[in-house]
Amino acid sequence: MLVVDDEEVMRDVLETLLSSAGYNVKLARTGEEGLELYRDHVFDVVLLDVSMPGMGGLPTLEALLAHDPEAVVIMITAYATFETAVSAWQRGAFNCIRKPFENEDILRVVEAGIRRRRKDEEHAQLKRTLQQSADKLGIIARSAAMRDILALVEQIAPARTTVLIQGESGTGKELIARAIHFASPRAKTGQFVPVNCGNIPTELLESELFGHSRGAFTGAFTAKKGLFDIADGGTLFLDEIGNISFETQSKLLRVIQEREFIPLGETTPHRVDTRIVAATNLDLKQAVMDGKFREDLFYRLNVINIKLPPLRERPEDILPLARHFIRKYNAENQRQMSEDIDPDVLALLEAYPFPGNVRELENVIERAVVISRTNSLTVECLRDEILNPPVRGELQSLPGGLLSSSLDISQGIRFYDVVAQFEIELIRRALELTRNHQSRAAKLLGLNPTTLNSKIKNYNIK
Repeated sequence: MLVVDDEEVMRDVLETLLSSAGYNVKLARTGEEGLELYRDHVFDVVLLDVSMPGMGGLPTLEALLAHDPEAVVIMITAYATFETAVSAWQRGAFNCIRKPFENEDILRVVEAGIRRRRKDEEHAQLKRTLQQSADKLGIIARSAAMRDILALVEQIAPARTTVLIQGESGTGKELIARAIHFASPRAKTGQFVPVNCGNIPTELLESELFGHSRGAFTGAFTAKKGLFDIADGGTLFLDEIGNISFETQSKLLRVIQEREFIPLGETTPHRVDTRIVAATNLDLKQAVMDGKFREDLFYRLNVINIKLPPLRERPEDILPLARHFIRKYNAENQRQMSEDIDPDVLALLEAYPFPGNVRELENVIERAVVISRTNSLTVECLRDEILNPPVRGELQSLPGGLLSSSLDISQGIRFYDVVAQFEIELIRRALELTRNHQSRAAKLLGLNPTTLNSKIKNYNIK
């Protein structure tokens, strides 16, 4: 505790009270002295008088919070008016107490302040752990969408709640699942156990998940521990959850609800504390409507839903991702390719839709690092489909059939007008797809950026 008060009697009273409650107390007579002590020591709570000579209580409060935004400061004043309390709270005070006070009131507010301080410290530690995990796993979050996802991961990591991660193949669903685990207390108490439900035959998946006893079925020559047991205290990541059979879905639902299961060939339930994080590239809600997935299991899994955007919707992540992969494959292949990417190469990468998402970008960079004859990522290192991307479906099919219905050629419309309107529609589509990024739109249309800019001005396209 740090007590800052110009009255000697008040300092003595607070020191006696807090010391008898087991707190380590330091005293300061002025705001300046209190600030100096705070900079040199670690304090959980500051008790600060409002009215003091020299630097008053409110300016001292502002200086403390400028030095440590998480500081827990309790204001004490003999002139407690509504305006004083509001002013203190607006500036960041934790609470405000009026003199004279009851000892119990001081101790109660101090204990609440300590709980707040501990919570802030745990939150800061969780944030550091998550950032370390994200850096280690190669999760890039420059785009607003990915920053929001990491903020959600930070919020839900400490809980036991089931999580459903949805996204196209290659968007990094398992990386997010790992980040959830390693940013949680479960990283110290259990393992992260991944299983791809789509790669295991239905008849073997139950044995993998729940285990079996010896002789439970033909070929079960020894007992086997299931993945739920292995992940006890940790996290079980169920990838491609939409591919499991109805029978397995029923047993999985029981584990989530009852936190227990019965291995094949046994009769005694096994209790486990396993957090489930599931992932799929399917629309599970549609699968429920089609009768292919249990509705009750869907709602049990979908408590927290994380939707990973495809790479084409977050082009601002392409540059930092590419640099990350250059560092990775430089180390693996004893290369020294520069992380400075030529603007023309970057424009090609940002214009390409990457149907395989981050996994495909990683493949592109790995290939470039290996085959490059220089220490630079050049156009020659890129695959043909990036240099000459196919026309996207959105540009191929124009709404309403532009030439067949929007223009009535029988009315004598000139060929030039038909071409112009066709061109305008293509440019608008390309700009829409690239979020009005003219360089990327030009690449998508196969035009020089200067040419596209000229057409936009000529056609007065907004």
